[in-house]
Amino acid sequence: MKDGKTAVAFKYRGRIAQVGIYLKKFMRMFVYQSDWKVLPIGAIIAALVTLVTGKNMFVTMEGTNYGSFALTCACIWNGVFNSIQVVCRERDIVKREHRGGMHISSYVAAHMLYQLFLCLMQTGVTLLICWIVGVKFPVEGIVTPWGVVDLAITILIVTYTADILGLMVSCMVRTSTTAMTIVPFLLIFQLIFNGNFFKLGRADFVKHFTISHWGMDCMCTVGRYNTLPMTTLWKTMVRFKDVYINGEQPIKDIVVYMKENDLVDSFKVWSGQNSGVPAYEAIPANVWHCWGALLLMIAIFAIVSVIVLRLIDRDKR
Repeated sequence: MKDGKTAVAFKYRGRIAQVGIYLKKFMRMFVYQSDWKVLPIGAIIAALVTLVTGKNMFVTMEGTNYGSFALTCACIWNGVFNSIQVVCRERDIVKREHRGGMHISSYVAAHMLYQLFLCLMQTGVTLLICWIVGVKFPVEGIVTPWGVVDLAITILIVTYTADILGLMVSCMVRTSTTAMTIVPFLLIFQLIFNGNFFKLGRADFVKHFTISHWGMDCMCTVGRYNTLPMTTLWKTMVRFKDVYINGEQPIKDIVVYMKENDLVDSFKVWSGQNSGVPAYEAIPANVWHCWGALLLMIAIFAIVSVIVLRLIDRDKR
């Protein structure tokens, strides 16, 4: 159907009908305009991340900490790049069809449904890659009976939140070049202001506005971080076992004693029990808190997307 006829037809269709029309259009683009390429790209990103961190993820505190951060960043990367150009690349078409009767809310809703489809596919691919490289998924869930389901929901929500953030930016800017220029700043903001690796001082409150903070908190909670052994203290003792203190080697004596009496694993467990993080306690309230924060972000990003795109008629390009 030609653009002119489509614009006229929109005048006689309601918002829900328009959502269906645009959703079908986006699904055709998935097949015929190679939008499906986001899936292998996402698989490569997930593979690179899990190959480095997957061995100890959900096995030790340190592995879970670094693995959750890396996997969260991979989800954010996938989500942002799914949608960062989808609106601005067809801005002229959107303007013309809006003047012909298209509802901006329907257009954005169709995009959100389509992006949810992409994020569902990427979540499946990510979990498959994690399984292939040997990530040991948590067995017991916190919200659901299965740990892998809790993890899958978390990956989906994190990816989708980043996706709708990218959609909002795409609605705001006028060109794909501008959108791609903004991407590095979005990603750097998520990395630096996560709040789990860098001390933010007076800016600590900023972490609550990052997707990475809530995503990492949720993954560590789902992975039962507080119940895992900690290896850092033991490795530090081994590293310094040959140090002399007043002519003696007390650390070496402790290390040898623990090895001879098979106390190493117990010591790692003890270290973990005394290094827990309250936000990572494996209770449903912590998981729901993280999911709720991310869902609130999705709602805000979607509302802003509709508001700013309604101003498209003022575009004087």
